[in-house]
Amino acid sequence: MEYLDFELPIKELEEQLDKCMIIGEESDVDVTETCKQIEKKLFDTRKDIYKNLTAWQRVQLSRHPNRPYTLDYINAICGETFLELHGDRNVKDDKAMIGGLGKIGDQSFMFIGQQKGYNTKTRQYRNFGMANPEGYRKALRLMKSAEKFNVPVVCFIDTPGAYPGIEAEERGQGEAIARNILEMTRLKVPIIVVIIGEGASGGALGIGVGDKVLMLENTWYSVISPESCSSILWRSWEYKEIAAEALKLTATDMKKLKIIDEIVREPVGGAHSYRDKTFEIVKNKILTNFEELKKLSPKDLVNKRMDKYANMGVFNG
Repeated sequence: MEYLDFELPIKELEEQLDKCMIIGEESDVDVTETCKQIEKKLFDTRKDIYKNLTAWQRVQLSRHPNRPYTLDYINAICGETFLELHGDRNVKDDKAMIGGLGKIGDQSFMFIGQQKGYNTKTRQYRNFGMANPEGYRKALRLMKSAEKFNVPVVCFIDTPGAYPGIEAEERGQGEAIARNILEMTRLKVPIIVVIIGEGASGGALGIGVGDKVLMLENTWYSVISPESCSSILWRSWEYKEIAAEALKLTATDMKKLKIIDEIVREPVGGAHSYRDKTFEIVKNKILTNFEELKKLSPKDLVNKRMDKYANMGVFNG
């Protein structure tokens, strides 16, 4: 397990607990009471740290090396029922955007999401979770297939943004994202969006239009990252913490601004510490929201979705 700077008190207590348990196993000394005291202190420390997180700390948590990615969620939720589908039928298969059919119980879903890598090799393979235009076109192709067969869509968002390279612009990055946003507003099947990590810029919006948009507690959703914002305003990354606060990018801010529908609470300690528990919570949220959405006719579904996005924001004449 890797630890962020503000998590170091947790690391120290966990190490103390491990040592205490080893002493108990290797000697006749009864350490039960001591272990209980350390466990209580660990629980309280964890609670205090995660109760008072700043916006920048939540950004750091969204990028935690041990945080589960899209495929982790899909494999945990669907098990062996997941069938990955490839290619945009035009240019190539974008490894940063994954998608396919999977089942939760007896209900089929079309899962789509950005996938990051776990080490240097897989990060390059997945292009750091930054999709090219063909990634968004693949996502749209899968959504259209889901609509054809009346299968609900689940999108997992976790990207530092769409790939900004010259070749991506040459193949129409902006058009691909805009097309997805347009088509997703009109899709005649339920769309559930879950922000599981970073939700940056148009890269997130390209698969982010949904009937229900859920956001995990320690994630962020914004037009720009705090570092980029800081470098534009102050010509330096040093002010990223101030930028994070100013951008109002946390789940609480997004809920207040009515950009998202629901905050999904993570176990105390974050999704990276309690992966299985987080998978279960997300799975239940998907099922609960689908039960609500499946009662609506395709026409009502589209109308409600259109109204939801049309009513966002404030205009002062």
